[in-house]
Amino acid sequence: MDICHKCGNPKIIIKRKQSGQMLCQECFIKSIQEKVLKDIRKQKLIEKGDKVLIALSGGKDSVMVLDILNSLRKRRIIDMVAVTIDEGIGGYREEGVMIAAENAKKLGIDHRIISFKDTIGRTLDEIMADSGDRNACTYCGVFRRWILNRVAREEGATKIATGHNLDDETQSILMNYLEGNIHNLTRIGVCSDSSYEGFTPKIKPLREIPEKETALYTLARGLPVHLAGCPYAGDSFRAKIGTFLKEISQDHPTIMYSTLRGFDKIKPAIKKEFSKKSSMGICRVCGEPSASTICKACSFRNSWNVD
Repeated sequence: MDICHKCGNPKIIIKRKQSGQMLCQECFIKSIQEKVLKDIRKQKLIEKGDKVLIALSGGKDSVMVLDILNSLRKRRIIDMVAVTIDEGIGGYREEGVMIAAENAKKLGIDHRIISFKDTIGRTLDEIMADSGDRNACTYCGVFRRWILNRVAREEGATKIATGHNLDDETQSILMNYLEGNIHNLTRIGVCSDSSYEGFTPKIKPLREIPEKETALYTLARGLPVHLAGCPYAGDSFRAKIGTFLKEISQDHPTIMYSTLRGFDKIKPAIKKEFSKKSSMGICRVCGEPSASTICKACSFRNSWNVD
């Protein structure tokens, strides 16, 4: 009979293919929490006294980050604030925003909701209606980063925590390699390392946690999450790479871990050889850090004549 390898409980909720380990609900939750907190200490992602801004979408990954980092807040090691960005995707985003607010309220964490419409003048739906062939992820990524950096500074946050998991990170590695975007590869990692004072460092506490385990964690913890997928993501290059990785992982369950470990070993050499040495300045329109006179977000906005 299968039993939990930690406590002997016969009620198993997971068997990890990569290790063969079987765990019951309580031991699985504990193992995930210990792993994430250990990675935070090992990578020095958080220091005592940090104020961490949680990028809280309401999805399983960001809700899990909120839940685990709240243990540090309760011990008064850190302070926290949660921010949800409403991109304005009809029939999809409303539920995620509501669930994000529910999770933050339950834990007593300050929560802000920032919309594309109020901040940049258009919803993502409106942007895509006039975008031509450009991918929605291009606009969404630029504006989300722009908003998070501004809000982090307004809130006095010293770190921005995102819910990027193992699947997300290996997808990014493979995508940028296949596209030959070596410069982007130099920026992938557990923590952004820009030394420019206008940027708030971004951390990824779930970088070594598989996506299926983030889903199981929120289910085991009984946390409300928004499970629907973004309607704009289905045909994206990232989605295709994600499908490929999931399929190959069926026969090679450690492939994402080995991809991540291998990349981390060669990243210093890639960074040394290919990092662009560009002088960072200030966008003359919005005042945000930018390598050009106008940042990408304002470049998009100017093309729409949006103030």
